[in-house]
Amino acid sequence: MGRVQAGDGEAYRLLLEDVSGELRAFFRRRVRDAEEVEDLLQEALLTLHRARHTYDPARPFEPWLYAIARNTAIDSFRRNRKRNQWEMLAVDATPIDVAGEEPGSEPSLDGILARLPETQRDALEMVKVKGMSVEDAAARAGVSPGAMRVRIHRGYRALRELLLGKDD
Repeated sequence: MGRVQAGDGEAYRLLLEDVSGELRAFFRRRVRDAEEVEDLLQEALLTLHRARHTYDPARPFEPWLYAIARNTAIDSFRRNRKRNQWEMLAVDATPIDVAGEEPGSEPSLDGILARLPETQRDALEMVKVKGMSVEDAAARAGVSPGAMRVRIHRGYRALRELLLGKDD
């Protein structure tokens, strides 16, 4: 790795070839999907490339390399868990009954927003429906940008409760 840090291209090529097999085996023990293994391998090699200047040649190389691999796997698991939770919510969510809507039909955005407190409804409409910046919406509502963010957050939470019947 010292030669790689000194700019030796051939040493870098040999290093990448050498560690690729080890990292692939490391990821295969943790992930079943072959495409995901290859994605993790590429991500780890890219991280190795970006962080190569941080390696201390006085220390062992393998622990440094496997720390990169372990962190790459953990980050991927976290991303996938969050993505899977959102996909489950989208599939498992049952629409609420909104007054004036036909039974079994999808509720309208206006019908759902009408059930929110006025400040939260206005905040969501300005920022998310009309596309205004938080700063512009705050100025229009006469509140600070921080207060506008709080209204938006509370609006999201209220929508989630209305749509899913949960208090997460």
